[in-house]
Amino acid sequence: MNTLHVWAEGKGIDTRSELIKFYDKHYSASIMHLVIYSKENLDKTQGLVEEMFQEIRNTNTSIPTFPGQPCTPDHLQVLVKAVPIRQGHKLTVSWPVTPSIHHYEEAPCSYLGHLIGHEGVGSLFHALKTLGWATRLYAGEEDLTMECSFFSVLVDLTDAGHGNMDTLTTTQGSLLNVNTSNITKLNASNYLMWSRQVHALLDGYDLSSFLDDSKPIPASVITVDGTEMPNPEFLFRNRQDKLIYSAILVDNGSLFYVTRSASPKLFRHIKHLQQSGVSQWIFDELSAIREAEFHYQAKRDPFSYAKAISRNMKVYPTKHWLVGLSLPSRFNPAIVQKVLNELSPSNVRIFWGSKKFEGQTDKIEPWYKTAYSFENITEFTIQEWMQSAPDVTLHLPVPNVFIPTDFSLKDVEDKDIFPVLLRKTSFSRLWYKPDTMFFKPKAYVKIDFNCPLAKTSPDAVVLSNIFVWLLVDCLNEYAYYARAAGLKYGLGLSGNGFELYLVGFNHKLRILLEAIMQKIAKFKVKPERFSVIKETITKTYQNIKFQQPYERAMSYCSMVLQDHTWPWTEKLEALTHLEADDLVNFVPMLLSRTFVECYIAGNVEKNEAESMVKHIEDVLFNNPKPISRPIFPSQTMTSRVVELGTGIKYFYHQEGSNPSDENSALVHYIQVHQDEYAMNSKLQIFRLIAKQATFHQLRTVEQLGYITSLSQSNHSGVYGVQFIIQSSVKGPGHIDSRVESLLKDLESKLHKLSDEEFKSNVTALIDMKLEKHKNLNEESSFYWQEIRNGTLKFNRKDEEVAALRELKKVELIEFFNTYIKVDAPKKKSMSICVYGSKHLKEMESDKDKVASPFIQIEDIVGFRKSQPLYGSLKGWSQLKL
Repeated sequence: MNTLHVWAEGKGIDTRSELIKFYDKHYSASIMHLVIYSKENLDKTQGLVEEMFQEIRNTNTSIPTFPGQPCTPDHLQVLVKAVPIRQGHKLTVSWPVTPSIHHYEEAPCSYLGHLIGHEGVGSLFHALKTLGWATRLYAGEEDLTMECSFFSVLVDLTDAGHGNMDTLTTTQGSLLNVNTSNITKLNASNYLMWSRQVHALLDGYDLSSFLDDSKPIPASVITVDGTEMPNPEFLFRNRQDKLIYSAILVDNGSLFYVTRSASPKLFRHIKHLQQSGVSQWIFDELSAIREAEFHYQAKRDPFSYAKAISRNMKVYPTKHWLVGLSLPSRFNPAIVQKVLNELSPSNVRIFWGSKKFEGQTDKIEPWYKTAYSFENITEFTIQEWMQSAPDVTLHLPVPNVFIPTDFSLKDVEDKDIFPVLLRKTSFSRLWYKPDTMFFKPKAYVKIDFNCPLAKTSPDAVVLSNIFVWLLVDCLNEYAYYARAAGLKYGLGLSGNGFELYLVGFNHKLRILLEAIMQKIAKFKVKPERFSVIKETITKTYQNIKFQQPYERAMSYCSMVLQDHTWPWTEKLEALTHLEADDLVNFVPMLLSRTFVECYIAGNVEKNEAESMVKHIEDVLFNNPKPISRPIFPSQTMTSRVVELGTGIKYFYHQEGSNPSDENSALVHYIQVHQDEYAMNSKLQIFRLIAKQATFHQLRTVEQLGYITSLSQSNHSGVYGVQFIIQSSVKGPGHIDSRVESLLKDLESKLHKLSDEEFKSNVTALIDMKLEKHKNLNEESSFYWQEIRNGTLKFNRKDEEVAALRELKKVELIEFFNTYIKVDAPKKKSMSICVYGSKHLKEMESDKDKVASPFIQIEDIVGFRKSQPLYGSLKGWSQLKL
């Protein structure tokens, strides 16, 4: 294996010696920055710093600098095509630019990223999306240092977009030089001969239709999404026709220019921005958004916050250490224009990744063995692209109506500590929690549309998924403005249907909610968008096989345990047969029976929360011809989990889905109990004690795999622990035996654990549980988990802390001996074994080595359907009115 050590050794380099030299040269307090995040007063904190850090040496060295751009002329005006592992087409257009660190108050790259990466009507992305060529676009500064940075535009292309990539940035296309020197020059007496020669030549280049009209001329205008626009095919044909006509008229030796490109909208868009100048109102709008986000930002993880400040200390003056790049405050069009002018064809770098390039590359990258090709592109060629770009209307964004202006805090009378059930009907249930801790002008809204039809089959899951994707797709041009203004939203599948969330400034949240509900109520399937979304989801399913082996093992484990789940292969097969008409028929049935579970928290009054839910009910249920009706009692949605048999070991052996991945993986799962405070606490303290020992033994000592962990699992309120190991060294069978051996070591460790060590671990776990939520999102996620699982134990932390305070070491040992240790009387365990290419030959022999009693799972869904299930913690029987 060509590791860094082997590579260096081959060049006569001693890696360890070089590392020590690097340390001696650069390890110095003079280039370090220290941030202490503490509850202690300044004097005590300073004393701790002096005591702990004063011995760090100071050689007065300076931070090394590498002035100038890293790209030489050979690295510019290049096109690199690469073959990725996963399905999909990704295009990156990049330019080296002046680092915005030097102009952080003017924020030139933020301004340009805001405009080029915008997704509203009139934007570059909207034009590409309307044509069905792109599903995502990002623009912004990357690889930022003091000396250099890059401004990049990243585009996820559809198959059609890949095929028309020359309309985005274009490759060298198919520019053909056809020498006509052998064609007789036309005169008054040789027309017949000249005509035959011209027809033969054009026929050879498949261009005879331009003379005989054997192929219909494309319409000059097309209608896409209700908007008329020039037809790129017509523009291409018209230009080609003129080039042929021009070539026919010139003297002998004329050239036929045959180009397949319809040049880049991206370059045209940038050129338009360069010519139109920098707008102060756009900068002011961006500044207002950033100022609101900075002043009302949620409390962050202390460790991450301290790291961020220490980085800022290396770059910014003292007064801006806490601010950094967060607050654009100085409008300077010249600086923005300077960076904008750097986005020129003369220094562009284009990277294009697609599986379609297999067999079309001539180079291999040495470390990851990626196939790629490298081409030079001239500025003249790029200018040609720009001149022939389709004339699609692009314009600047309109003023953002979602920018909040009211940051006042609501005067909430009831200071509820936990969520309260504020409203319930046969249509919905509303949980409400006012902000009593964070005091920010923000809200958190979760709405779960429980639709019994959503998970009944692979077809239903896939159609529900397409429905959600299309909702987001049709909302994007409008709702993008809300996202840009700090009001995030999202739609996705949930355990029992689909889920909507809105998180951010509360001022304009109701407007966005109403717009989303209107889209749901008047949902229409657009066939052209259905095709794009179907293609995107197809690739998503296809790429599952390229997941890491441990991810596949965890997925198999969940599928064995969790009711109403379907293999991705079945969903992919179902997707191939589905068309737009299937979705047209499905959506009304999906929504016909619905129950809406709501959680609203933050800077929202009770009457506002109730009004939101009432609006949802009015849209769905309270029309003369309602979209939805209440679910029947028998349709109450439940989440149930397979109860494994006691004293039986379950195995599932599976070949890795990626033949080129030599890594194997094991998930050794031990199922313990259904949600209960005392049992939860015992399981958690065992995991805390055993976690470090697991990593030390399996990762550090035995070096079985880089990915090694012990974690607690929670499948719809059924708790357990799982050992997760991924390895290229040993196969799953061997790893499973090492986990069994580890469990014996853990038994000994628990018995030898002193009372002081036990109390220390209990205290550490209590401290973690008593740590307050840092922000509204964290608090709301915790409470929403209780609502979604049906447990509704909002005081869970307090109850589990109380159980921990009463826990004795002997009780922990008894718990381990009963549920966890090898051959424990109530043990329920399952090993999921995924075999990489390196260990595949071991799979059959591993099956033969399994000791009785055991059950070999061959068909996951069939096995699950044959097993008893834990009772559901979720249900709405209490909602009978």
